[in-house]
Amino acid sequence: MRLFAGIAAAAILAAGCGGPAAAPTPSPTPSPAPTVANVFKADLKASNENPPITDAESTCSGTAMVTFTSTSAKFDVSITGCPASTVINIGHIHEGAAGVNGGVKIDSTLKAGDITLSNGAVTFSRTNSAADPALITAIMANPAGYYVNFHSGVHTGGVIRGQLSKA
Repeated sequence: MRLFAGIAAAAILAAGCGGPAAAPTPSPTPSPAPTVANVFKADLKASNENPPITDAESTCSGTAMVTFTSTSAKFDVSITGCPASTVINIGHIHEGAAGVNGGVKIDSTLKAGDITLSNGAVTFSRTNSAADPALITAIMANPAGYYVNFHSGVHTGGVIRGQLSKA
């Protein structure tokens, strides 16, 4: 009986408010997740350096994921296996095929003293928001013609390096 009274009261209220209750607004159909077409990776190894690293820092390795927008490059980096004394100072994207040294094209914005390795490892992100759009287009068109390189205090020319490829 109470259920019937509740339904009747709701009907009277709806009628008293000027008509039928408004239909609920349907939720928008969710869009599919965007595909990430601008993400590139580099497998960083001391043996990829030119010349290859052969001292204690030869155990350093890592990965770099680089995400491009029209004017920025975001570096998501993980470095592992380094001696406790290793200091990573700077890192960049250079132009050059595997085994060929080339000039810096996009700086990661990492500066000496910005990061500290713990037990020979570190993970960090850096974004260069002032990258040249034409250069980004060129890298995305030919990632194998560019490499990511991180430099240490001992190896100022680079301690780990990897060619870019589509992620």
